[in-house]
Amino acid sequence: MAQEERATPRAGEGISSFLDRHGRSGRAYYKEFLKLNKKTLRGKEELRLGVKYILPPLTNRKGGKAAQGGDKNAAPKKTTVNEPLFGKKLANVKVTGNRLQGACFYVVSGHGGPDPGAIGKVGKVELHEDEYAYDVALRLARNLMQEGAEVHIIIQDAKDGIRDDRYLSNSKRESCMGAPIPLNQVERLRQRCAAINELYRKDRKQYKYCRAIFLHVDSRNKRAQTDVFFYHAPQSVAGKKLANTMKNVFESKYDKHQPNRGFEGTVSERRLYVLRNASPVSLFVELGNIQNSFDQRRFVISSNRQALAKWMMEGFIADYGRKR
Repeated sequence: MAQEERATPRAGEGISSFLDRHGRSGRAYYKEFLKLNKKTLRGKEELRLGVKYILPPLTNRKGGKAAQGGDKNAAPKKTTVNEPLFGKKLANVKVTGNRLQGACFYVVSGHGGPDPGAIGKVGKVELHEDEYAYDVALRLARNLMQEGAEVHIIIQDAKDGIRDDRYLSNSKRESCMGAPIPLNQVERLRQRCAAINELYRKDRKQYKYCRAIFLHVDSRNKRAQTDVFFYHAPQSVAGKKLANTMKNVFESKYDKHQPNRGFEGTVSERRLYVLRNASPVSLFVELGNIQNSFDQRRFVISSNRQALAKWMMEGFIADYGRKR
């Protein structure tokens, strides 16, 4: 028998984020962990500080007992997905995993069309919130598809695609799944919620896990450097768990990539229109302060936009694995 690998959880860490930190994301690892450690957990699914827990053995995706996050011996339903919104070079998406097979997502970038959202500046160059939120949204959508998820991109631009430029050109082409975006704020928000809810009425019959995510960039005082903030709907238990799971993933990434910096992003309840009126469990994410020069690096550097998308995908994988 192979030697057991053990590790100790960090303060505030749940099982999903603990396993994710050790490269064991998904349902299969989560269930195996519960079996291996049932005598040392607090209650049924709560970690104790100072306890060394047995980590499930790593399994390879081709020959292992269970692919990470998927059903036993499951394979991705699709091998490729074509999505022109990603641009010509990236339109064909190869499905390389199944950790989100059976999950459905509604990815919504903030503002768009006649409304650019918050505007920051680098010298004379304007940074428009809707353009940067949209690029991160596309990257997130593509990552989710690669893991076998069904993904609806609610706000769309037929021309932009995923871009690697530092300064993303501004336009008013964005639509809500082909429909013009109203200038009036309430009408704009009502429109995207209606699009999500119409899709969700059908999707909920087929998919056991449906989640909406709204991506925005905040605007604060130029001196205010902020981390990523996660908001959930009032009294949404599942929304709060998702937000905390995302926060835990981001904390672990900051610990790894910027160990001396720390992560100060928060989770809170907000009575935002889209959180109250979208039918699926929803998450609202503020990616940073578009006015702050340090936060701007999070947006203008394409690899940072990709990292944001990847970490959010991993947050969804952890949440999906815990629930199933």
